Amino acid sequence: MGLKLSGNKGQQSHRLVIFAAIIVLMTLLILYGSNNVNDAVYAPFHVATNYAIKATDLKKWSGKDGYVPFHGNKTMNLQCHNCALVTSSSHVLGTRAGKEIDSTECVIRMNDAPTLGYETDVGNKTSLRVIAHSSVFRVVRRPNEYLQRPDSNPVIIFWGPPNKIGKEAKGTLYRLIQRISMTYSNLSCFSITANKMRKFDSLFHRETGRDRQKSHSWLSTGWFTMVIAIEICDNIKVYGMVPPNHCGKSKPGSKKMPYHYYKPRGPEECVTYLQNEGGRRGNHHRFITEKQVFSRWAKQYNITFTHPNW
Repeated sequence: MGLKLSGNKGQQSHRLVIFAAIIVLMTLLILYGSNNVNDAVYAPFHVATNYAIKATDLKKWSGKDGYVPFHGNKTMNLQCHNCALVTSSSHVLGTRAGKEIDSTECVIRMNDAPTLGYETDVGNKTSLRVIAHSSVFRVVRRPNEYLQRPDSNPVIIFWGPPNKIGKEAKGTLYRLIQRISMTYSNLSCFSITANKMRKFDSLFHRETGRDRQKSHSWLSTGWFTMVIAIEICDNIKVYGMVPPNHCGKSKPGSKKMPYHYYKPRGPEECVTYLQNEGGRRGNHHRFITEKQVFSRWAKQYNITFTHPNW
């Protein structure tokens, strides 16, 4: 009797071992399968696999008819031989590039990136500022910095959804920018037309193989600014933009850089880039993908990058 019970216990133990082994094996298979799915879904965005890039001559891409004044009958006729495109990256801090930037024929800036207090590194001159609809209120809150500079007559190009800043919509944001244009006569304020906004989308598709809307991508102000700079400049020197592989090769213990030079306690640059590049739910900027495109454009459109050089 005792032997029979012992045999049953042995068989039960053997079955438990087999069952446990099956559970472990199934778990490993599930994890392996999950990892493969994640690799496919959450792989870095970049250019679509096996996509043949369709080059676009940006010098003949759209012309100046894609810009509409908010007030009066001004035309967007800015044309420069040499341009300094100053990014908002914290990599510009400590460069002491201000004098070099100010000596450039045309200086291009983005959104609400300030110059006051940062002149040594980013200069003070502004020829063109490209502003996203989401940055308008931050600009308006500091008119002395951005709007009523007695030493300059900058062009400001506003971009955003046509239903927010388009001339046809004439919503609150449109009226605010129109009032700014009427109040500060030294400014030349333009919006990007709906047709040209669609061209910016199609350009992204042609260069990456990705449909902006289907891939839940938001074009960055950097994308608009670079394309506009190529349209109006013969030579472009970009200050503070990191290369596409910068965040992938950062070493443990390396200094963390704020995303914006004027927000030292703001989000960290590489964290922002990687989260946006890998994000699939909701809409995200594709900063790294855009920089891959810029690197291809560099030779074609006489673009150089400094601080860092690449």
